[in-house]
Amino acid sequence: MDIAAGVDQSFGMADRRAFLSVSAAAAVAGPLLGDSEPAAAGDRARPRPQAPDRVLRDVLREIDPARIERTVRRLAAFHTRHTLSVQDDPERGIGAARDWIFEQMQGYAAASGGRMTVERQSFVQPVSSRIPEPTTITNVIATLRGDTAPDRIYVLTGHYDSRVTDVMDATSYAPGADDDASGVAVAMELARVLATRRTEATLVFAAVAGEEQGLYGSAHLAQAYRDAGADVQGMFSNDIVGTGDAHDGSRPDPRTVRLFVEGVPTSETAQQATVRQSVGGENDGPSRQLGRFVRDVAANPQTGMDVRVIWRRDRYLRGSDHISFLQRGYPAARFTEPRENFRLQHQDVRVEDGVQYGDLPEFCDFRYIARVARVNAAALWSLAQAPGTPKGVVIDTRQLTNATTLRWQRGTEPDLAGYQVLWRETTSPDWTHVADVGDVDTVTVDISKDNVFFGVRAVDRDGHRSPVAAPLPSG
Repeated sequence: MDIAAGVDQSFGMADRRAFLSVSAAAAVAGPLLGDSEPAAAGDRARPRPQAPDRVLRDVLREIDPARIERTVRRLAAFHTRHTLSVQDDPERGIGAARDWIFEQMQGYAAASGGRMTVERQSFVQPVSSRIPEPTTITNVIATLRGDTAPDRIYVLTGHYDSRVTDVMDATSYAPGADDDASGVAVAMELARVLATRRTEATLVFAAVAGEEQGLYGSAHLAQAYRDAGADVQGMFSNDIVGTGDAHDGSRPDPRTVRLFVEGVPTSETAQQATVRQSVGGENDGPSRQLGRFVRDVAANPQTGMDVRVIWRRDRYLRGSDHISFLQRGYPAARFTEPRENFRLQHQDVRVEDGVQYGDLPEFCDFRYIARVARVNAAALWSLAQAPGTPKGVVIDTRQLTNATTLRWQRGTEPDLAGYQVLWRETTSPDWTHVADVGDVDTVTVDISKDNVFFGVRAVDRDGHRSPVAAPLPSG
């Protein structure tokens, strides 16, 4: 039971605030002051993971490893999907792969009752790094329009281009099974399964190109959203999600997927970043909150996976398509397998000691990819059915006081039930306390803002919770 759950709904705003101030102080006194006596009250206020609803459980069951395997093997069979490869051959090259993905996505959209549309988003990339001549790059995008909050968008991508050791070699055999037919298979499988479901917000499933040459496809997609003023509240890149077995002699880890999330937003100005860091908010940017949300809704027996959140933008010397969205101010994260084998990825297919190496389907674990797809499904469904992340969240810093006042903009969702305030010690990575505060846009709690970090999230009438928004100081 949340600590404010017993508030009489007939209370006025002042009564609710007074109750919260007293109750929150009582609940947090033990943990913050080191007194073990009030532990029971604190336990009642501890956040609990969000369990999957009935529809999500059905979705997770429908994700099919055999279908994922067929997708990966079909993509690998195009010989190469290099961005600079031939585009008008019906059997080989990136053009053939593009057309096959488009055809499959159209088939999924046919079952959506008109709610899913599929498009080829093409543009000409001028001469630039790793692009020696003007080249047409095409993203294949399936958009499932939401019913009640269609302007709120969540994006999932995999990149369908592939490469070998020489990034400019557009003709050699480059099956690209793990990198990144696996991620494309996740996007396509979720487009298939979710096409028949009704969502509140809009979901986008995209197979992007040009990643290996410089994130060109995802940059174009993200910029198109930015130019349109789109409200993209979360983006996930699935890049190298093919196996929990690195095939390098290390112990397999088939139940873990990594999720990379940056701290201070890439898009923030130096002044904004300084303000965030001055109040200790480098671990509370929107992408970090997205990572916490994913682990809350997706690390459970229904997905069969542990989500290992890595507090970095990406791996050393590497970068995926989520960076294109981060650079344009959108919360974004990157899923990838727990341990990569660099002898398999970005390598020419070859035989060593009688064993064929390279980025081949034989090195993928299709049940592992299916589990990664379930993690993505849990995240996307939970985001799309919940209210949006609260906007305009500020913490009042206009005067010296031991109490804390938080303000935010009330959401417009028709099923919005209210809000929760969360807090944690400044040394804790995760939220440790939560209080229901009702359908309000301002609350004061009798806890010092100097001692803990605060956050606010929205809740709907079915119990779906938004990601947390951390406040910035207001003068």
